[in-house]
Order: sequence, then C-alpha cells, then structure tokens
Amino acid sequence: MTMQRFVAGVRQLAALALVLLPLAGCDDATKPGAKGAAEKAAKGAADEYERGPKRGRLLRSGDFSVEVTIFEEGADPEFHVYPYLVGKALNPRDVELTMKLTRLGNKIDTFKFEPKDDYLRGDGIVREPHSFDVAVEARYGGKQHTWSYASYEGRTTIAAEAAEAGGVKTEPAGPASIDETVDVAGRITLPPRGRAEVRARYPGRILTLTKAVGERVKQGETLVTIEASDSLKTYQIAAPISGVVVEENANVGDVTGTQPIYVITDSSKLQATFFAFPRDAEKLRVGQPVDFRDLTGRRVASKIATLLPSADANTQTVTAIADITNEDGSWRPGMAVEGTVTVASTEVPLAVRTGALQRFRDFTVVYAQVGTTYEVRMLKLGRRTPEWTEVLGGLEPGEVYVSDGAFLIRADIEKSGASHDH
Repeated sequence: MTMQRFVAGVRQLAALALVLLPLAGCDDATKPGAKGAAEKAAKGAADEYERGPKRGRLLRSGDFSVEVTIFEEGADPEFHVYPYLVGKALNPRDVELTMKLTRLGNKIDTFKFEPKDDYLRGDGIVREPHSFDVAVEARYGGKQHTWSYASYEGRTTIAAEAAEAGGVKTEPAGPASIDETVDVAGRITLPPRGRAEVRARYPGRILTLTKAVGERVKQGETLVTIEASDSLKTYQIAAPISGVVVEENANVGDVTGTQPIYVITDSSKLQATFFAFPRDAEKLRVGQPVDFRDLTGRRVASKIATLLPSADANTQTVTAIADITNEDGSWRPGMAVEGTVTVASTEVPLAVRTGALQRFRDFTVVYAQVGTTYEVRMLKLGRRTPEWTEVLGGLEPGEVYVSDGAFLIRADIEKSGASHDH
C-alpha cells in the first residue's frame, strides 16, 4: 500500500468514526449508525449460550435437549447434532430433526438429518460464511420441539450516511475482462526521424546564423548563410525538420568543417524502447497495447510498433519499441519508464475489483451489502490483475459488494468481535 493510500484510508476511517461516535450511545439499536440489535444479540449469545459435552450449542426443551455442532476437521463443514434426555445420550435413530438457516438476504438452506454413530448428520455442506438465523425442529417420543437463535459472523450494520461519510462504495459483481500482462522497463528515446544535422553543402565561410541553442525552428526556415570557397557565391541552408536547436557548433566567420553546424531534435513524437527477457518476449506481438508510467506515476498509453528480430548477445533480451505522442513536451528522451503490456485478454463471467479484496480468518473475502448490513463472502479466486480478480465461487452474479472502502467494513467487524463460533 502506498503512503498516499494509507493516509487516505486513515482519513476515511476517522470520518467513519466521527459519524458513528454520536450514535454509539443510542439505546435503540435500530437507530441509524448503531449496531443492529440482532448482531449484538448474536455476539452476546456466542459468549453466553450453554455448551454441551462436545462444546457445541446446547438447546433445551424440558428433559430433552440437542447439542448442535459443525464438524470441520479434514472435511467440508457439516452439522453433527447430539440428542440427550436428562443429560444422557440418546440413540439418534429415535430422533427426527430438521434445520433451516436463513441467511442475509432471506436465502434459506434446509437440512435433513440421518443417524450415524452417536449423532445425527446433516445432509449437506454448511457453506461459508457460517452466519445465519437458525430454526431447529426435533421430534422425540411423539413430541415436537422447536428452537431458534441467531449465529452471525463477519457481519455488521452501518447506517447509509455513516458508510457514505467513510467513503464506502458498492457495485454489483458481474463479468469483466481479465488481462494477462507482462511488465517491462526501458527508456524514452528519440526516433531517428526526430533528429537532424544541419551541414554545409559546399565548404565556405559562415556569413549568418539565425538561431541559438534552445530556440524553436520550423521546417524550411533559413538557418545559415554561407559563402562558398570555390565560387564566392552565397547559398542558404534551411531547417530540414521542425524542432528545437540542441547543438550549435559554429560561429559567424568560421569556415565550415566536418562537424554539423546545428543539431535539431523534434520531441513531439518519441519512442519508448524497452527490453523483454526471453520468457516474456515470446508473448509479445506488434500491436499489443502497452501502458507506460514514469517515476512520478504519470502514464501514457501506446502500442508495440516494432519488435527487433535479434536478441542482445549478453542479456538475451529482445528490444521492443512503442511510439509516444508528446505534443506538450512533458516526456523527454532519456527518462526511465516502466510499462505493462497486455498480451492476452479473457472475458470472465464473474469478477470483483482487486482493491475490494480483504482478509478474514484464513479466507480472501469481499463484503456483500444488503440494505445497511454488510457480511463477508469467502471467495474462490481465479486469475487476477491489478484492476479485476476472477471469482470462481462464493459470490453470486449481481450480488452487491463493497468495491471501495472495504477496509472500513473490516475494521468495524473486527471491532465488534464477530467470531467463528457455533
């Protein structure tokens, strides 16, 4: 993270804190900016609910009880429920049990259970995040027992005005173009056509010089008047190109010699000459787009115009050249540049912005938004570029996620102590 982004992040976090602070003392948890009552209740419940012998959540109904656990050791997460009567283990074949999980956005996962060993085993994977409202129904000895409770993780509620003040932005997940790129380095160079030497056609004495170093000239403008030594006739030399005088190697009265009188350069059109190592050079093609940036971060877009057919004998690098328009004169020959060449582009059906990715436990996540509630989405990821990352699982197309300011949501969740507890 650059220092600028870090400072911007601190400022955004401070802005969010200032909006939330006056609301933190509200007794009504449903007021804008306060934590939702359900999230608070779920956290409190995680700290206070009764645990059974397996360290799971113990649900009681008279003498009958069930202990709900999620088994995750070396397998996909699944429910294991242990039944008890007066605290003693029951035969799971004597109990019928179903469970419904209502997730954020009112999506419902339903589980049926079958007996196995000393517990009832759920018939599906408990997908991440393990954050839901739970409804349990059990039948034993001809009696029906029901329980409900909230079990949240990675979830928080932030009022819309607080999120806006903190710089939180959202967008729906959808298709994107994932580019394969190659990074290169090189320098700004002057193309051969951008340099011209002004020389005498016939030896003689220089009578006039019309320009000095640093002055601009136009093509066809008279630069030198010379008296030829053999005929004593005068002739004039015009500027072969438009540009700027960068060298003046003679004075009035001098006799012309081997050195050019003037050297003119035209930097309105420059080149970026860069060098690619063999493993990257084989991917390069004429016409591929390349984005250059100088040491200050200024950028310019171009395309590969030329790939030289030979490699450097010492470094084995291949030289590639891209043209750069420089009408404002801000790019100068000799400047070091870094470039990114797009060598391939693939359309993927689902992607998120790379800057939205955050860490949560051992997962890479984004934060989905439903109303004023935000919740983690554990992602299975594919190809990645600085702008986009392909999503292979964990997020639905069209699902709204936090695309900018996600670290603020993460900080609020961590502050609230959202846990992975069942």
